[in-house]
Amino acid sequence: MLKYTTLILLVTALFYNQLSFAQKKNAAYRVHISKTSEKINIDGDLTESAWQEADVAKDFFMVLPMDTSLSLSKTEVRLCYDDNNMYLSVICFDDLPGRRTVESLRRDFSFGSNENFLLFMDPFDDQTNGFSFGANAAGAQWDGLMADGGSVNLSWDNKWYSQVKSDDTKWVFEASIPFKSIRYKKGITEWGINFSRLDLKRSEKSSWAPVPRQFPTASLAYTGTLVWDAPPPSAGSNISLIPYTLGGINKDFQNESNTENRFDVGLDAKVAVTSSLNLDLTVNPDFSQVEVDRQVTNLSRFELFFPERRQFFLENSDLFGNFGLDNLRPFFSRRIGLNSPMQFGARLSGKINRDWRIGVMNVQTGKVDSLGMPAHNYTVAAIQRQVFSRSNISLIYIDKEATNYNPNPADENPYSKYNRNLGLEYNLASANNIWTGKAIIHKNLRPDKKDNTYMHAMKLKYGARKLNLTWQHEYVGENYNPEVGYVPRKNYIRINPEGGYLFFPKSSEKVISHGPLVYNSTYFNHQFEKNEWETSIGYGVDFLNRSSVDAWASDIYIKLLAPFDPSNSGNDSLPTGSEYYWKEAGFQYQSKPNSLLTYEFSTIFGGYFNGKRFNTSLDFGYRFQPYVSLSTKIEYNKLSFDEGNNLIDLWLISPRLDFTFTNNIFLTTFVQYNNQRDNVNLNVRFQWRYKPASDFYVVYTDNYFPENFQVKSRALVLKFTYWWNL
Repeated sequence: MLKYTTLILLVTALFYNQLSFAQKKNAAYRVHISKTSEKINIDGDLTESAWQEADVAKDFFMVLPMDTSLSLSKTEVRLCYDDNNMYLSVICFDDLPGRRTVESLRRDFSFGSNENFLLFMDPFDDQTNGFSFGANAAGAQWDGLMADGGSVNLSWDNKWYSQVKSDDTKWVFEASIPFKSIRYKKGITEWGINFSRLDLKRSEKSSWAPVPRQFPTASLAYTGTLVWDAPPPSAGSNISLIPYTLGGINKDFQNESNTENRFDVGLDAKVAVTSSLNLDLTVNPDFSQVEVDRQVTNLSRFELFFPERRQFFLENSDLFGNFGLDNLRPFFSRRIGLNSPMQFGARLSGKINRDWRIGVMNVQTGKVDSLGMPAHNYTVAAIQRQVFSRSNISLIYIDKEATNYNPNPADENPYSKYNRNLGLEYNLASANNIWTGKAIIHKNLRPDKKDNTYMHAMKLKYGARKLNLTWQHEYVGENYNPEVGYVPRKNYIRINPEGGYLFFPKSSEKVISHGPLVYNSTYFNHQFEKNEWETSIGYGVDFLNRSSVDAWASDIYIKLLAPFDPSNSGNDSLPTGSEYYWKEAGFQYQSKPNSLLTYEFSTIFGGYFNGKRFNTSLDFGYRFQPYVSLSTKIEYNKLSFDEGNNLIDLWLISPRLDFTFTNNIFLTTFVQYNNQRDNVNLNVRFQWRYKPASDFYVVYTDNYFPENFQVKSRALVLKFTYWWNL
């Protein structure tokens, strides 16, 4: 039955995709860029004659609160270039009195909490991949890699320059983007491009080329066209060396070990094989400066997912990491080097031409004698072929191989000789972005299991302005276990439909949209016997001031397939095969983002396995803009079992203090108290960006027992990095 459903949905998706195989939606929106011989000073003054002569992109369209008129906030954009750089100037006119909302001067700010301008650039005009650059009204930079037709990965950093100047009637953003910092196809004269502005005084989001309100302004399906007067110049020799040196000390008080001193050096390199194909190299990489993960209270039966932040894995990361679905990923780069040191690695990734992308990665990790873990070599190869207007077919091969490892077959050992995965996917994206989805089939190869080692899945989404429908199903074999992936549960069939509808009041001055949402997730075993379901009905309201409120109720059934402690705190486990039914309800409110004090409140109450649960969470922040930002997350779970005689209180308290002294000097103090993990974590991170993409870090970390604040472990690291272009 499931196979026939897959076939029907796939045929339907292909049919609608071909119907949408048409000219780019906003092909008529064109802005010209011309070469200048004049020196452009990045100072925000716009006094150069090149800016007076440049073509102007203006008359932006409103996207929110409603996409049926021109923007009330006026914006003008101009572009030019020389042999080395692309230049951008933006005038954001501001005719309303009052403070412009910005969180801080920190790079890669939160989009919805800052007045900002963003550029979305599609150098291949394939409406799928690109780059984003921008700034908030205080001058904090934003840059990221774009993939999947509109998602932006802000963990990516590169060298570029900008300045913001402002007065009572406008703020001006001027930027220089080196051709060496982006990837593009040599010889083409038309790129996809769009510009987005968020004016929180007016609660208005706008874009130069119009974008329907249900999509982000980053949607590359709705870019206009940047027309070059000649093919963009070659970036020439494009090699970047990024060495680092590190010193530090750490001590494990809990195990009474001696203080350990650290001194490391390493090197990253980026080599542009062509203007669109990049080779990343790393030797003895260190990621100690990466911001600490935000902890969560884990009341699920499965492993949690945390995003990749390490720079080596970021460029074209979608080529490797976007296979599968959210909780069904055959490749998850954080598995590499998780419990063992990375020694060296290489990644070749990018565009061959408009239709073909490739990615090849090889990483070597060292052995860990204390765990009996052998050294491993990881090889990943992916290829992607664009079809129709914006869809693609993708193939991936993943190989995790233990090196110099010959285990005794009679021994019980957790490490296999090899683990491989082969997968094929069709990714659907119609020209107007209303139809999206994917069809997936993967096979896992390893020496200990041969049968039931495959998975397949299907997702199809229809996203119009008012009606939103999604169908998703998954089949995961009993022995499907990609060790370099994120697959928290196995041996199941899942069906997951959901839908929503929006109403748009014509006369309301406060509410811009509201509507219901229905959701179902049902898990079966391979004999189609139910072992879990959740059905939810909810209602949401979005207000003109960008605040929102949601309420929902759920009906839940779970049959445990393994023993489980519902508090995840080391208490007695519920037995395999036991069944539980309960109902719960929830409420969430998010405040308007342009207040100095912002907050988000949510609560959940109802049954929970063989007991009851009450959850409340408060996220609030206050800013002394633009230099100081204070935020705190407080989450409390009260679990009661045995008719209230067994009470468990779980607290997660995470205050964070950010000082952004300038656009280049930052200090963050982050404390996390989590009694479920019996830990208090303190992380202090100082960063000085003394040159573009070159940094000095000081990172101090403490872990304590929460009962008496006795120290568990302590570490201090100093690290220099320098970005050197050859």
